[in-house]
Amino acid sequence: MPNLRELRTQRTKLGADARAIMQTAETEGRAMTPEEEARFDKLMDERDGVDRTIDRVEKLEADERATDDLETASRGGDEAMTALRAYLLGGRSVLTERQARALNAGNDPEGGFLVAPQQFVQQLLKNMDDMTPLRGLATVYQLAQAESLGVPTLDTDLGDADWTSELGTGSQDDALRLGKRELRPHPLAKRVKISRKLLRAAVMNPETLVRQRMAYKFGVTAEKAYMTGDGNQKPLGLFTVGTSETGGIPVSRDVNVSTDGTSGLVNDTGGNAADDLITAKYTLKGGYHRNARWLFHRLVVASVRKLKDGDGNYIWRAGLSSDQPDTILDLPFIMSEFAPSTFGDDDYLGILGDFSYYWIAEALSFEVQRLNELYAESNQVGFIGRQEADAMPVLAEPFVRLQSNDVVA
Repeated sequence: MPNLRELRTQRTKLGADARAIMQTAETEGRAMTPEEEARFDKLMDERDGVDRTIDRVEKLEADERATDDLETASRGGDEAMTALRAYLLGGRSVLTERQARALNAGNDPEGGFLVAPQQFVQQLLKNMDDMTPLRGLATVYQLAQAESLGVPTLDTDLGDADWTSELGTGSQDDALRLGKRELRPHPLAKRVKISRKLLRAAVMNPETLVRQRMAYKFGVTAEKAYMTGDGNQKPLGLFTVGTSETGGIPVSRDVNVSTDGTSGLVNDTGGNAADDLITAKYTLKGGYHRNARWLFHRLVVASVRKLKDGDGNYIWRAGLSSDQPDTILDLPFIMSEFAPSTFGDDDYLGILGDFSYYWIAEALSFEVQRLNELYAESNQVGFIGRQEADAMPVLAEPFVRLQSNDVVA
């Protein structure tokens, strides 16, 4: 397995080399030549590859630690995890009465539904954090008992205070209106098939196999909904236009960004996307800047990397050490495969915001059902995972959404 320290050192060097090419052009007061752009792109592609390798190594190390923890827990008498392992290998029929009681939590045990131990659920959610960058920045609530989470809203604010005399009380204001929207977790389900032989012969624990596949499937579905969900029996996404009835982010928080309508951002006399991003940054109140992040698809980031501001400086800056992220206009960014990636007129391109104001409510109980007979002909065993979740932006002000403005057409 590659050494993480060496990989991070390699990442830093590639970033510094790319930055040096940019600085040379800036110092000489010119744009990068085609040869410099090619070298720059090659270095950044290599650094992106190193980033992906670092992510994989970190996840493998985390999984190895989790596997060791599970084995230790089993040897130490963790009844629930031991029972889960037995259930995944052999179904309910192999469980002792005590093991079945350790997993059963209110559902009909003869139907095959058992509630996974909290240790299993927490590791599943950890894997989902790795695959869905937005979830790691959002505010996540686990609803152990309640069916919904009320989100207080300020529907109508007070007017400004009045300057008055020492004994004055100011004018009466009856405008204040408070409301409440609810996050009500909706069902989410996925089915996984694993061969019986793999379950018997696998070196890693069978629950690890199930967790990895379910984490990926649940994570992908959640990330898509966090981006573009319509709020109908699913989360309300960041790129879904909000209304007074649904909540979310309204069109009043949109800022136009100059594009050619097909392949990228425009940075010339016809339109200046760099200036548009500066406008977007300062449309967001300064109090949100400390925790603000840009969120883009990787194809949009590739176009942003080459933008210059009015002084000829690149707005993208490489982080020069492993603990300093790359920035755009001095603010970090994250990438999601499910963020918008097209440049058509009026398409959304990305978003800037403090994502702690995106709330996720989850029902912690995670159900696993073993399907013994359905895939018997193919010598496989099926597992169905179920969870309940909901999410939405709870305040529009901490977000600025970027919308494509075709200036070439």
